[in-house]
Amino acid sequence: MACDTGPVPRPRLIDRAAVLDAALAVADEGGIEAVTMAVVGRRLGVSAMALYRHVADKADLLDGLVERLLDDVPLPETGLDPIERLAALGAGIRATALRHPHVFPLLLARPATTAEARQRRDLVVALLQEIGVPADDAPRVERLISTMVLGFAASEAAGRFAHHPPAVIDADWDALQEIVRLTISRR
Repeated sequence: MACDTGPVPRPRLIDRAAVLDAALAVADEGGIEAVTMAVVGRRLGVSAMALYRHVADKADLLDGLVERLLDDVPLPETGLDPIERLAALGAGIRATALRHPHVFPLLLARPATTAEARQRRDLVVALLQEIGVPADDAPRVERLISTMVLGFAASEAAGRFAHHPPAVIDADWDALQEIVRLTISRR
């Protein structure tokens, strides 16, 4: 007589989005150092090997985290002028840094390599060209502006400015935005 033990549980279904979401949650809780294939797999209830169907390796997982962080930045309204859209993207970056302070420095350490991650960068390049920055110069200007904005946002999120009142930090942010405007207008 066969013993009926009931239905065999199906493995949990995951996809790339679930893997990246889990990796972001792990990083938010324990920092980038806590992100391993094993830890992300455990969080999802699967083996680390199951992740390799969705990410090639840890480097791909980290590139996916860059993608997730940039996806977290809302796209600005299309009805705004290009300068306002750039400012909105900057504000979105700043808000993302404050939501994900342990993960955000990854944007300073890794380039945007996935198609999804490059969308925000490409939007900034397109807006710069719309403002009048020559096409040959726009990628360089984007790199410089992004580095300034990312650096400020990462510094704020890490607590570097914690000894200043919020009004001073906001005034510094406004000053940085003015520097960006002046940089763009001189092109």
